Amino acid sequence: MHSSPLWKRCGLLAVSAAVAFVLSASACAEGDPARGKARAQMCEGCHGIADYRTAYPEVYAVPKIGGQEAAYIVKALQDYKTGARKHPSMRGIAATLSDQDMADLAAYYAGGEARE
Repeated sequence: MHSSPLWKRCGLLAVSAAVAFVLSASACAEGDPARGKARAQMCEGCHGIADYRTAYPEVYAVPKIGGQEAAYIVKALQDYKTGARKHPSMRGIAATLSDQDMADLAAYYAGGEARE
């Protein structure tokens, strides 16, 4: 029963997902926190203010990103860039970021210096 085509596809899917995770995690490891800090000025206007709320496009509590996992930050930025996440301000910002910019920002925010 475990050798059915469905089980083989599930196994292949699991291996593919694991490889993708490892590759994305290694991409995050290549980020430069110093470059991320220099690039983070655009982020600090919202994410650097404790308990900040935006009014566009609706009232929204801006999350604290200092101390988040680097892989999570990269994935979130990629999702904003592709439109998988819908916040218009973040989508516009992410559209300007290269993969290296995302890795650098993630390295900075995941490190201890960006934490409050």
